[in-house]
Amino acid sequence: MDLLERRSVLALALVYLFRMLGLFLIMPVISVAADGLTGADAALIGTAIGIYGLTQATLQIPMGMWSDKIGRKRVIVIGLLMFAVGSLICANADDINTLIVGRAVQGAGAIASTLMALLSDVTREQNRGKAMAMVGVSIGASFMLSLVLGPWIFGLVGFSGLFYLSFILAFLGIALVVFAVPNSVQHAFRRDTTPSLQALGAVLKNARLWFLNISVLLLHASLTALFVTVPNMLIQSYGLSLDEHSWLYLLIMGFAFVGMLPLVIVAESKGKMKGVLTIVLVLLGVSAILLHWAPHLWVFGVLLWLYFVGFNSLEALLPSLVSKLAPVGYRGTAMGVFSTHQFMGSFIGGVGGGWLLQYEPNGGVLFWVVGVAFLAWSLVCAAQPAPRQLTSLAFSLPDMTKESLSKLSDQLADVQGVEGMQIFQDEQTAYLKVDKKLLDKDALLRIAPQVRL
Repeated sequence: MDLLERRSVLALALVYLFRMLGLFLIMPVISVAADGLTGADAALIGTAIGIYGLTQATLQIPMGMWSDKIGRKRVIVIGLLMFAVGSLICANADDINTLIVGRAVQGAGAIASTLMALLSDVTREQNRGKAMAMVGVSIGASFMLSLVLGPWIFGLVGFSGLFYLSFILAFLGIALVVFAVPNSVQHAFRRDTTPSLQALGAVLKNARLWFLNISVLLLHASLTALFVTVPNMLIQSYGLSLDEHSWLYLLIMGFAFVGMLPLVIVAESKGKMKGVLTIVLVLLGVSAILLHWAPHLWVFGVLLWLYFVGFNSLEALLPSLVSKLAPVGYRGTAMGVFSTHQFMGSFIGGVGGGWLLQYEPNGGVLFWVVGVAFLAWSLVCAAQPAPRQLTSLAFSLPDMTKESLSKLSDQLADVQGVEGMQIFQDEQTAYLKVDKKLLDKDALLRIAPQVRL
């Protein structure tokens, strides 16, 4: 990457980090802090936790497409302003219903797909994979930081202070977009990063992608459902004050990151993806069920660590699988649908977890529901065919006639290891699915020397 690309990618990764921090910072404290709001009960607190997911899921793809018409940066700034307004509403909420409205407005600033499209605009083809990886790291870091920092910041500035901090982070994000990211005069439509209505039908009908979409929905539903009750459990059952939760989460998340690495390596490098996914789903189910009966804090901590080993493993593996299994040339649409299911899971988990806790305050049913859902889904996973280890490649083409493109298509189809292909004349881009173990790299480079292998 050149200096301008590095600056742009870092700025956009920070925007994503700031926004997700603003959404997640309250998660480890809201079930305790919102209890004093007028009208608050477990069901409404759960709704406040997860409602952002509903507006986020509903609006992220439309806002991404809107950015094609009015400009990426303009839509991102509008989204961050909506996030800031939602944060102000939450900061000044005296009752639970106002808090729910504020959280919904926060989520309505749904800029995820637009950020990825802008990332595509400001990076060259050969650097786009690295750029997307950096943004992916920022997404994962935002959640881990929110668990560790949320209780600590809450102790310093209170519940309203967390939302005022989110308000500040929104405007820091706007400043980064306006001043650190260059203006892209022409917004290129790239199907590897941007959702396409034409591809939506093919993506929604793909059974392999359905499995991954439901998996991420269950994963994030479980997370928000558990955090409706976990902070209160730590206080009431184990005597751990809220300001001490940060240390527990720091230890758990640190060791969970270490614990997930062998699983991810075995799945990706050793070709054991199906086996690892099945094991991880069983791990999530068993740990969720046993959390309710942990007799000591250290046992609870170990079980929560096991849950996050599984959670982090799926967070790393599922997007990789979506990329591998997406229809050739339509990865952007597949990732958009995948993200929509992720946010819908957050909504379902918050509302469902709050409702279960409202009618069974002991929390046992909630943990059983989460655990049994994962165990049942592990059986579905075991019945799935093992995914092939295919890699997506994309490369730009010079201005070519239809005849030239047809000839190129025939040549690429004859290359050993090329398993699928789409060439789009409007985009002047070729998309390939290849098996790198079988790929005849020399033949491919003779036909398309611009390919980065």
